[in-house]
Amino acid sequence: MILALALLAAAAVIAGGLAIFGRSPAAEVAPSLPTARAQVPHAPKASEKLVISVVGHVRAPGLVTVPSGSRVADALRAAGGANPGVDLTALNLARKLTDGEQLAVGVPAAQAAPAGSAAAASKIDLNSATAEQLDSLPGVGEVTARRIADWRAQHGGFSSVEQLRDVDGIGESKFEKLREQVTVG
Repeated sequence: MILALALLAAAAVIAGGLAIFGRSPAAEVAPSLPTARAQVPHAPKASEKLVISVVGHVRAPGLVTVPSGSRVADALRAAGGANPGVDLTALNLARKLTDGEQLAVGVPAAQAAPAGSAAAASKIDLNSATAEQLDSLPGVGEVTARRIADWRAQHGGFSSVEQLRDVDGIGESKFEKLREQVTVG
């Protein structure tokens, strides 16, 4: 009988221990974390205006103001149109414009540098190049050219070639290819 009571007491202690310590811990509730939001580029409002520098063989070269979403043809029209006989096949008249870009009409894409600076003649100026000129650089396509022009417009231009690294999509290897082909005027 003492053995039965001892076994009963041991069973009670084991059952109590299991009841207290044998349960799995309560599930922890994860703290709420901030959610990541996609970086949406600033979409211009319909009321915003673009300022475009139109140079070359047009009736009224200079700065023109066109509505956001305008295309090359709109800026050309705002500058009075091309002079008679000017070949426009080098221009993509349907391309959308970005604020602060320069549109060269009927002139060679790369402007000749002053005498004595032969190295600069082959370089493209990041602060005045058109999207077409930027697109002609090695490894730069239409999207990257637009990003360069957008960065230039948002930051008031480039103060050094090294700032090209700040443009989305230009990593070290692409920067090394571009470094000797661009300049900042």
